[in-house]
Amino acid sequence: MDQLASVLGDQAGALLIDCQFELVRLVPFADPQVSVLICNTNIRHALADGAYSRRRAECTEAARQLGVPTLRDATPDMVDAARGIFDPVVRRRARHVVTENARTLAAAEHLEARDFASVGALMYESHRSLRDDFEVSCPELDVLVDLAGDIGDAGGVFGSRMTGGGFGGCTVTLVRTRSVATVADKLAVEYKQRTGRTLTHFVSKPARGAHLVTATEEP
Repeated sequence: MDQLASVLGDQAGALLIDCQFELVRLVPFADPQVSVLICNTNIRHALADGAYSRRRAECTEAARQLGVPTLRDATPDMVDAARGIFDPVVRRRARHVVTENARTLAAAEHLEARDFASVGALMYESHRSLRDDFEVSCPELDVLVDLAGDIGDAGGVFGSRMTGGGFGGCTVTLVRTRSVATVADKLAVEYKQRTGRTLTHFVSKPARGAHLVTATEEP
């Protein structure tokens, strides 16, 4: 995913990546009234302890029990119907993957329709699933998402979720551009009060991927 984004990124929007069929589609998202606020918990990722490998093995086992090549071929109904077969942990992992796939497709549709409220709602759902079913969040990430939810639409926040590999790192929050500075300040103050840690943040936007430039090309 990171490599595809680095090479195929486009300033006109986000990338919808289909790993099964190796397809990438541009989803228009270049509205100046909406910004993507990245907040760093300053908690280091801890993936080297085998947590990522365990999640991968659990997903592989879930697909095997469902009788599908990968969880991409499964549906939420299939996972629900397998309650008597799955280990509860394996079932939660499967539920996260199949529902997250559905959320991703729905989010792309809502982005194209400029329905940012619906995108935000899906972001909150995604975080809850990452926290409860996939169990890759951490208290600091949860605090930031909860704080964003407390600010809510009235304060300019559409939605928020953790991003990246989990167990630390950053949240991504969809915010009205005019409210970015106020939201960032509130998050920083409350995060410090609740965790004792310092928050760092920046605004991100779609950008062109890696490409050759000439000495005379404008930046």
